[in-house]
Amino acid sequence: MYNLERYINDYDHQNSMKEESIFLEVVGDSPRMRILQYLIEGRNFDYTLTDMLNSGVSWGTLNSEFTKLAKLGIVVKVREVGRAKLYKINSENLIVKKLIDLYDSLIMKEINLTLKEKLVVA
Repeated sequence: MYNLERYINDYDHQNSMKEESIFLEVVGDSPRMRILQYLIEGRNFDYTLTDMLNSGVSWGTLNSEFTKLAKLGIVVKVREVGRAKLYKINSENLIVKKLIDLYDSLIMKEINLTLKEKLVVA
């Protein structure tokens, strides 16, 4: 039974990752933008590279894109726990600030549209 539940959860997760977000709809659905969206959504947390696989990209793609993001100063290492290195999005970076503003604006716009639709229906 456990294997069936795991399969169903994996299937649901993969299908939910295929649904395009508002942010990805605007900036484009690419591996780099998926990683950035994941980090922006969890901007108050730090992550290992393994955690970042939840952004929906492969290990190889994550490694190559992560290296580029680190060189640009978009992602920074914040601490080490044992052998694990933890990273987060660099909220001091001007590019990151603009991306966060865009993300938050798009989310607020979608929330307002949803609320208006619910008010019209009710």
